[in-house]
Amino acid sequence: MQDLQETTTVDVEETGTNGDTVWDVIIIGGGPAGLAAALYAARAMRSTIVLEREMPGGQIATTSEVEDYPGVKMTTGPELSMMMMEHAQNFGAVVNIGDEVTDVDFAGVVKKVKLSDGKTMRGKSIIIATGAAPRTLGVPGENELRGSGVSYCAVCDGPFFRDGHVAVVGGGDAAFDEGLYLTKYASKVSIIHRRDEFRAQKVLVDRAQKNPKMDFITSTVVEKVNGDGKIEGVTLRNLKTGETSELPLQGLFVYVGNIPNTAMFKDAVKADENGYILVDDTMATHTPGVYVAGDVRKSPLKQVVTAAAEGSIAALTADKYLDHLAEQEAPAQAETKAEDPAGWRTEY
Repeated sequence: MQDLQETTTVDVEETGTNGDTVWDVIIIGGGPAGLAAALYAARAMRSTIVLEREMPGGQIATTSEVEDYPGVKMTTGPELSMMMMEHAQNFGAVVNIGDEVTDVDFAGVVKKVKLSDGKTMRGKSIIIATGAAPRTLGVPGENELRGSGVSYCAVCDGPFFRDGHVAVVGGGDAAFDEGLYLTKYASKVSIIHRRDEFRAQKVLVDRAQKNPKMDFITSTVVEKVNGDGKIEGVTLRNLKTGETSELPLQGLFVYVGNIPNTAMFKDAVKADENGYILVDDTMATHTPGVYVAGDVRKSPLKQVVTAAAEGSIAALTADKYLDHLAEQEAPAQAETKAEDPAGWRTEY
C-alpha cells in the first residue's frame, strides 16, 4: 500500500492539465465522497481525475481508528483513505495530490477548473466533494490533540470513550444531540457553553437535563486543551468572574458549527444561506453537469459511509448525463451555453 504522502500525481501533459484533453468527470476533493465518486465514474469507463489539495481521505485521514465502515472491522483513517484511493486507481482514475482549485467556470457544456499554479483543466461534468470543515475553538492544544482526544464527531469516536468523562463544547442542537448520544458510552458528559441560555430546542435541553450522566457549565469558554500525546483535560474561564479552572477529561467534542468549503463555487451553483450547495435526490445541482457529494451539502448525517454513498450516486448521475450529452449535443456546441440534455434541471 502506498504511503499517504506518496500518492499518485501524474505529469501535466498526461492529465491534460495544460492541453486539449477534456475529461469526462473532474472531481474536486479527495475525501470519501470524492474517492467513491472516482471509483464509480472510472468503473463506468469515464475518464476521471480527482483534484485534492492536501491528502486523500479528507477529515477521515486524521482519524486514528475507524470501526464503523461496512466490511472493515477496524482500521485507521489513513489506511482506509489509501484503500479507497487505490480502489479507484485500479479502475483507471487519476488522483492528483497538491492540486488546489482556485476558480471555476461552469457556464458551458465543457466546464473549466483553474488551479493555483495557473493551469486550467476542462471537463464535461464536475463533482464537487470539497466537504465542510468543523469550526474550531482556536485555542492552544486543540489542533495538536485532534484525533487524540479532541473530536468533532461523536458518532465516529464516541465508542472510544467508554466509561470516561467527556465534554461537549456548544449550545445548539448538534451539541445536545451528540451529548445525549455520548451518554451511551461515557460515564459523564459535560456541556460547556459560553452563554447562560442554550440555543438548542427545548425538548433536547429538557432531555439532557433529565439525564443523570449530564451536567452543564455555562458562561464559560475553553481557554486551552491540555495533554501530552493525548488529552488530559481543559482549562476553563468563566466569562462573568474571569476565574480559570481545570477540568480533567478523557475526551473533548467540539460542536460550534461547520464551514462548508464552497466559497469558490458561490457564483456557479446555488447554495443556502450557510453556504451548503443545494441538490436534488440524484446529487444534481441546478447547473447542468455539476453534481455534489458529501459534507459540502446539508445533511443530518456526516459519516464516511454516507459520504461514499453520495459519491456513488453523483457519479452514476453524471454517467447518465454524459450518455445524454453524447446523444444530443453536437461537437460544435461544446463551448456554447449548456442546456440540460437529461431534463433533470431542478428548481429550488
